[in-house]
Amino acid sequence: MARPDGRIDVNGRSHRKLNEYLKRTPETAVAYTLPLVGSRDALTDLDYSKVAETLGCEVAAIKAVAEVESRGEAYFSNGKPKILFEAHIFSRLTSRAYDNSHPSISSRHWNRSLYVGGISEYVRLNKAIELNSNAAIRSASWGRFQIMGFNFKLAGHVTAESFVKAVFESEKKQLEAFVTFIQKSGLGEHIRDKNWAAFARGYNGSEYQKNQYDVKLEKAYKKYASIKNAA
Repeated sequence: MARPDGRIDVNGRSHRKLNEYLKRTPETAVAYTLPLVGSRDALTDLDYSKVAETLGCEVAAIKAVAEVESRGEAYFSNGKPKILFEAHIFSRLTSRAYDNSHPSISSRHWNRSLYVGGISEYVRLNKAIELNSNAAIRSASWGRFQIMGFNFKLAGHVTAESFVKAVFESEKKQLEAFVTFIQKSGLGEHIRDKNWAAFARGYNGSEYQKNQYDVKLEKAYKKYASIKNAA
């Protein structure tokens, strides 16, 4: 500390600093670098058709999820996968260790005002990576389908790092992760039945109604379904 206070009060400045230091275990202290982007090839109609067949749902339903989650785009203009960094998740995964020292990236409660949006979300992510890389990448949603990093196992990966590497590798890998996530999280029947409220509850959380995810999903589905019918 630049100006030590000479005290160790419970949850005081010195106490918090000591806890921050202890959080930096050998595992989290290892330098982590985000992967390089692999293929930029876009998903094809055939890719969607194969996945729809696997899930037993309509292509329009899958495209609806992509549109609501990422406006149907897997990458930012700089070529990196789309992300959104969640400060309240990072706070929980790091046992609130950085809430006071880094309030812009670690917050006990969800706070919309902390989002900076777009490419700048990587600035927030990289700051978190410097503190705890594993918690940082688990605290962001990734790619076309915005799967949270902490769901890496449900997305078919052994580690969060492996999941992020796949997201950077290609859109097809992102699609594969989405399919596995839907299957393992029990959302297959909801996307097949187009039960958007139940799907949104499982995909976006219990407070999905605040952002009208179910309404947005139904609207997007009808748009893509009408395109198919018109064709």
